[in-house]
Amino acid sequence: MSKILYSAEEKISVDEFASVLTRSGLSERRPMDSPEILLAMLENADVLVTARDDHGLIVGISRAMTDFCFCTYLSDLAVDKDFQGLGIGKELIQRTHARCGLQTQLILIAAPGAESYYPHVGLRQHQSCWIADRKPE
Repeated sequence: MSKILYSAEEKISVDEFASVLTRSGLSERRPMDSPEILLAMLENADVLVTARDDHGLIVGISRAMTDFCFCTYLSDLAVDKDFQGLGIGKELIQRTHARCGLQTQLILIAAPGAESYYPHVGLRQHQSCWIADRKPE
C-alpha cells in the first residue's frame, strides 16, 4: 500500500477535487455538472486538507469553513473507496480540526449511509440540526 502524505493546501484544481469526490462516492451529492460551483467551493473554503498517495494522487480531502475561534463546519470529507478503512478519514478530521483550532466546535452533516462511521472516529451525534434547503436561482 502507498504511503499517505497529508497536507493543508491553499489550492487544488477542480479536476482533482471532482476526481476524489467521484472515487469516494460523495459526487452523488455534489454539483458535478457545474465546474464553476466546484471552483467556488474550493476558493471559498477556509481550510483544505488533502491525503495524497506516493504518486501525488489525492485519495482523501476535507474542506471546511471556520471562524478559527468558535465553530468549524466540515462540509466535505471524501476518501477514495480503494483507500477507505485505513484511517485516512479520521486523520483528515483531526488535521482539519487542529488547523481550524481545537477550541472550535467541529460540525458536519453525515452523508446518507455514513452515519455509523462518525462515532467510530470520536464524534458524537447531535439531535438538533435544522436545514434550510437550497433554492434555485
